[in-house]
Amino acid sequence: MVRHTKKPQLEQSKIIEELPAACASEEAAVEFLENKRWGECEYCPKCGCVDVYKMTKRGSDERNARYLWRCRDCNKQYTVRTGTIYEESLIPLHKWCRAYWEACACKNGVSALELSRKIQVSYKTALFMMHRIRWAMAEDFTKPPKMTGTVEADETYVGGKPRYKGKNKRGRGTKKQPVAAVVQRQGSVRTRVIPTVNSINVKAIVRDNVCPSSRVMTDQEASYKGLAPEFASHESINHGAREYVRGDVHTNTIEGFFSRVKRGLNGTYHAVSREHLHRYLAQFEFAYNTRGLTDGERVIALLKATEGKRLMYAEAVQE
Repeated sequence: MVRHTKKPQLEQSKIIEELPAACASEEAAVEFLENKRWGECEYCPKCGCVDVYKMTKRGSDERNARYLWRCRDCNKQYTVRTGTIYEESLIPLHKWCRAYWEACACKNGVSALELSRKIQVSYKTALFMMHRIRWAMAEDFTKPPKMTGTVEADETYVGGKPRYKGKNKRGRGTKKQPVAAVVQRQGSVRTRVIPTVNSINVKAIVRDNVCPSSRVMTDQEASYKGLAPEFASHESINHGAREYVRGDVHTNTIEGFFSRVKRGLNGTYHAVSREHLHRYLAQFEFAYNTRGLTDGERVIALLKATEGKRLMYAEAVQE
């Protein structure tokens, strides 16, 4: 007799209940963002003082139309937008909340064209919003903690297929953009757009991100030769001989990440310029590095990452 068993209850987040209201009402969006940014300890983003208060309409307890705060110490006015990626943005905050949700909940990413339809803004506006969000998702590499334990390193080529058949070269003969990456098993991943695959470029990302006491695993690409003296060990897999796993030696983790990146780039975005590729890679890094979080928790992680970051339109276009 076949028995139907109950599936384990998925972990629910209160954010899922709060976000629909924040995506529909500007007042609810302001309260949502203020609560997630400051909680019960509001402070001035300009001087850090906690002696602050909400500004209200004259003769009323109702908040003013701009949802302003004032600091009693520096006497500056500010809003929840101050010091974030949407500072001085004319886009309503409830549309930013919806953009946050789409960016965090869609596993293969959300295109600017799709976002523009969902939040009713122009394609140009949606594209700039997503660039700002990806800017916030990028890890701060000023003093990155180095990876430990077992680390896999690999490289791949990102780009579309040529217009005419028979010209789709592979490896070094292609005109696609090379990308190098390192991933710590059961840990995080980091990517880097490199000009070409050579010993200098691929070894640089390994040295910059991997602790010398770590085990490094790669394929038999010649560019990785000579890493063994710099780390605890350097083991490689011979893909040319159809060897993919030897004990615990493999590069399946990093190859799985690259597979997800290519599915997202080809299936969702279709074409990504080399100038902006690093932003799209930051989005896939963020999704991978927060894979243990629920969608709601991922939104909170993104909200916290937006503070202190700002991307001007001219900077986004120039890069």
